Amino acid sequence: MKRVVVVALLLLLAQFLLPVLLLRGQTPVGQETPATLRPAAGKGADRDRTVTLLLASGETQRMSLADYLWGVVAAEMPASFEQEALKAQAVAARTYWVTVSGDKHAPADICSDSGCCQAYISRQEAADNWGTAAGRYGERIANAVAGTDGMILVYQDKPIQAAYFSSAPGRTADAAAVWGNAVPYLVSVPSPEGEEVPNWRNQVTMTTAQFRALVAAQYPEADLTGPVAYWLRDFVWEPSGLVRQVNLGGVTLTGGQIRKLLGLRSACFSVSAEGDELTFQTTGYGHGVGMSQYGANALARQGKGFREILGWYYTGVQVEPLA
Repeated sequence: MKRVVVVALLLLLAQFLLPVLLLRGQTPVGQETPATLRPAAGKGADRDRTVTLLLASGETQRMSLADYLWGVVAAEMPASFEQEALKAQAVAARTYWVTVSGDKHAPADICSDSGCCQAYISRQEAADNWGTAAGRYGERIANAVAGTDGMILVYQDKPIQAAYFSSAPGRTADAAAVWGNAVPYLVSVPSPEGEEVPNWRNQVTMTTAQFRALVAAQYPEADLTGPVAYWLRDFVWEPSGLVRQVNLGGVTLTGGQIRKLLGLRSACFSVSAEGDELTFQTTGYGHGVGMSQYGANALARQGKGFREILGWYYTGVQVEPLA
């Protein structure tokens, strides 16, 4: 009888104590931080390298290349994109870091301004933006960086200028047409994205007075007298659809200059005049050179891997380990 009582007491204690022991040291539900939103541990080509980043606040922050790339991919490409597209972005961002990193922002290697270098977002900012999807999205980006650890793009054994942008109007642009310098691996290629891209087609309307003011501030020599329909004329288009050059009141400008002047989403545009208004219709978003991010996602949906995607947009390049 005593033995039965002892066994019964032991079973009773186990029933109450075991859950307590199992829960000891666990974070309360709702307070946990997803592992993919914390800097990863371990070794790797990216983890063994250090980046000093100049933030928008003017402060500098040191981190591993792996953590830097996580923040770049999270800032530069929607985390909902296909995994292979995210991998292509990680390789392009790593290559961009290699070629841009230097004395420009000393003592930092690179800055977080997308207009100068590459965009970057902290893990906490990303989590705030993603809400309940933070864990899932963080893991996708972590996998994209880890799955391409140390890989960069090279042409004739040298890291390339890994330009990229949001979306193309059917083709990417030749670097010579946009920047004036021919680059053998930055040539125009078809790009498969289209109407699924948010604001792929867009328009900007302004009054003639607003247009005059913008032009006068940058190009005071432009003559904007006479009929409005003749203020912009003699258009020359690239096969990509981007405007190569246009006559603005007697001043010859590139499509990129017009885009910057008017704040257009793309240099692929047309213009119409009605009354005292000018309307600019654009297709695509960005400078148009190199890898289209939405195009990369469309290719990934077709089943192409990140190497194929990169080879599609950067002609004749190879994916090689970072030396």
